[in-house]
Amino acid sequence: MLGIDEKELFHTIEALLFVAGEPVSINKLADVLEIPEEQLLEVMPKMMDEYNFDRRGIKMIRLDNSFQLTTRPEYFDQVVKLVTHKHKQTLSASTLEVLSIISYNQPITKAAIEKVRGVDSSYSLTKLLERDLIEQKGRLNAPGKPLLYGTTDEFLRCFGLQSLEDMPDLDVETIGFDMESESDNVSFDDLAAEMAEDDAAQQEENNEKP
Repeated sequence: MLGIDEKELFHTIEALLFVAGEPVSINKLADVLEIPEEQLLEVMPKMMDEYNFDRRGIKMIRLDNSFQLTTRPEYFDQVVKLVTHKHKQTLSASTLEVLSIISYNQPITKAAIEKVRGVDSSYSLTKLLERDLIEQKGRLNAPGKPLLYGTTDEFLRCFGLQSLEDMPDLDVETIGFDMESESDNVSFDDLAAEMAEDDAAQQEENNEKP
C-alpha cells in the first residue's frame, strides 16, 4: 500500500495524468514533479495496484516509457453509450486488415502492404493515420525512398497493450498472408525479398521484349 507521502504524490500524479488526457512520459512527469525518475518508477506500480485493488472506474496503464489514465474495460459498454457520436467511427474489415499487417511487420511500406493484400490500400492508410493508430516511421533506404509506417501509442492504448512485445502470436492466414513458412509471423525482410524477386523477374521480362 502507499505511504502517507506517497499518497500525496499519488494525488498529484493523478491530477497531471487526468489533465493531460494522453500518455505522459516518465521523464516529463519527473521534471514536473521535480523528483528523480527512479523514485517515480518505484511509486507508479503501487499506484497501478491501488487502482486495480479498489476496482475504480479508471485505471493507470503503462505504454513503454509513458503512463496514462484510461477507463476500465469492464465499463466499456456504458462509456460507449455516453460518448458515441451519431455516426459511428468504426474501422472497416479492410482497414483492420491493413492495421494487422502493419502491427506485425512494422516498419513497412505501402507497397509491401499492398503486396500482401493484392489491392490498393491508400484509403485504409489514410483512415488509420487520421485515427492516430499509425504514423510515418521514416523512409526505406531503397529507390524512391518509400515511406515506412508503424503503430503509435494510441494503438497500444486502444488494444490494452503496454508495448509491442505484448502482442499475441498471430497465424499469418488471419491477416491475409499466403506464404509457405514455418514461422507464424512474416517479417518485412521476407516481403521485401519477394518484391525484389518479382521486380527482377519483371525487368528481365521487359528486356526480352523486342
